[in-house]
Amino acid sequence: MNERPSNERLAIVIFNLGGPDSPAAVRPFLFNLFNDPSIIPLPTPLRWLFATTISTLRAKKSQGYYARLGGKSVLLPETQAQADALEKEMQKTAPNSKVFVFMRYWHPMAKEVVAGLKAYQPTRIVALPLYPQFSTTTTGTSLKALALEAKRQSLTTPIEELCCYPTADGFIAPIAEALRAAHATASTHGKPRVLFSAHGLPKKTIAGGDPYEWQVHQSTEAVVARAAIPNLDWNICYQSRVTPVEWLGPSVENEIKRAGADKVPLIIVPIAFVSEHVETLVELDETMKELATSVGVPHFSRLAAVRTAPAFISALAQFTAFLRGKHSPCSATGKRICPANFARCPHV
Repeated sequence: MNERPSNERLAIVIFNLGGPDSPAAVRPFLFNLFNDPSIIPLPTPLRWLFATTISTLRAKKSQGYYARLGGKSVLLPETQAQADALEKEMQKTAPNSKVFVFMRYWHPMAKEVVAGLKAYQPTRIVALPLYPQFSTTTTGTSLKALALEAKRQSLTTPIEELCCYPTADGFIAPIAEALRAAHATASTHGKPRVLFSAHGLPKKTIAGGDPYEWQVHQSTEAVVARAAIPNLDWNICYQSRVTPVEWLGPSVENEIKRAGADKVPLIIVPIAFVSEHVETLVELDETMKELATSVGVPHFSRLAAVRTAPAFISALAQFTAFLRGKHSPCSATGKRICPANFARCPHV
């Protein structure tokens, strides 16, 4: 790692989507999500009306999903475990370090986190996304909210920002290792097919220059290369569609039906998730597994997210030193990785 000043007081902010912490929090969580102009690009009055309507309509169904997880999201404790692991890792090289958890749509939100940063009085602040691939709807909106709140509260310490790490070794290697093991098990049921599943986005978001889909492909291809499984049968698919507009495809549902028709065992790899949450524990492990059984898939398995894998936590720690002196936001390579046609790439 790069040498750190002996008097450095480092604050690291890791951030994710967030999730409701009780059944009563489901509707306001959904409202915050759908009232974000980065998610629903409508004029404010129309967006407020849309967010109010859809959060009310979806609340009961979503409460049912969270009920399977004890009535609340597991994302905050998952992220706190990552924060604790990162803080422990940082003690090896930067003992004056503290890791803060920031959630975009439910607590701890930007106002609380910035207040905590001010109280800590850091000499340096680094923001690390728990989204390996950049999108304006995830990392982009989170960094924007954090910067806006920092300005409101007159936080004077600049925030150094990592924008993406789709092919970082600490992210790719644990997935490739787990895939090799899962593939060996699934091979006893036939020639396995691997579905790399990512959270979907409306196609118009991608058409507007968002690099997310391209970066998902980069991550997937890096895992396939690292796993080095001969003649691997694989595809990318998308899950969690929530609005009626056209979304990225193919959908995970259609790919599972195709696997059923082909009678091939399936391995699902959550390529855009580094933590377990409702999209993996309920949507994939329960709903999609039930679908796979109903359409005749002979074997179904799902890789766990990287969570607190030592290689992943070590990579997050290394990013803090790597970012020193670089412009923000910066990719994990230190340069722009997105082709020029992706105008929403934040890297200069």
